[in-house]
Amino acid sequence: MQQTILLIEDEASIADMVVYALKSEGFVAHWCRLGGEGVAWLKANPEVALVILDIGLPDGSGFEFCKEIRRFSEVPIVFLTARNDEVDRIVGLEIGGDDYIGKPFSPRELTARVKVILKRSRMAHAPEAAAADADTTFEIDSGRCRIRYLDTWLDLTRYEYQVLKTLLQQPERVYSRAQVMDQAWNEPEESLERAVDTHIKTLRAKLRQVSDQGSPIKTHRGLGYSISGSVRES
Repeated sequence: MQQTILLIEDEASIADMVVYALKSEGFVAHWCRLGGEGVAWLKANPEVALVILDIGLPDGSGFEFCKEIRRFSEVPIVFLTARNDEVDRIVGLEIGGDDYIGKPFSPRELTARVKVILKRSRMAHAPEAAAADADTTFEIDSGRCRIRYLDTWLDLTRYEYQVLKTLLQQPERVYSRAQVMDQAWNEPEESLERAVDTHIKTLRAKLRQVSDQGSPIKTHRGLGYSISGSVRES
């Protein structure tokens, strides 16, 4: 899943350069020209991975906007500024900034620092993520078309993936064969409903290879199939 970076910078030429550099590294970049606009956008989009914040903004100091952000978010913040005095760097870090880059700067240096900070942030939250994983039976990685069962990524064929993903849309719901085919096959009218049974059989075998504690896929005679377990999407 692509991570979103919020850039708050009033100079369009610098913003264009930073946005291009971030997108080249696979990030989603959102640019706001004013501090107030950026803070409001962050409140509406709390999934933002990192904020790049200019200090000299037309509507106020980046230091003050940093303090405002820290009242509701722990998102990493990188200051971007022409003011490169040691006092400014210290103040920026003391009020909650994670790094400080002076202008002019290299776009490659900026993206490198962004990656380091994001990696550090992920490591800091690793115990929390591990605890969440412990309570998750299945994880769906739609971007890579794969599904994890317990602690193992399953080796699935195209239709096995589509059938399992369909059942995991609503755990415990009973799906008829026709409903599964509508979701999993591009042209369901050209396939037989018994094909669903075949893929359910191979899925159960692959799930048993991970855990022999019983299949989470249940057969409901005359009705269809359901699956049990907690699901997380990444």
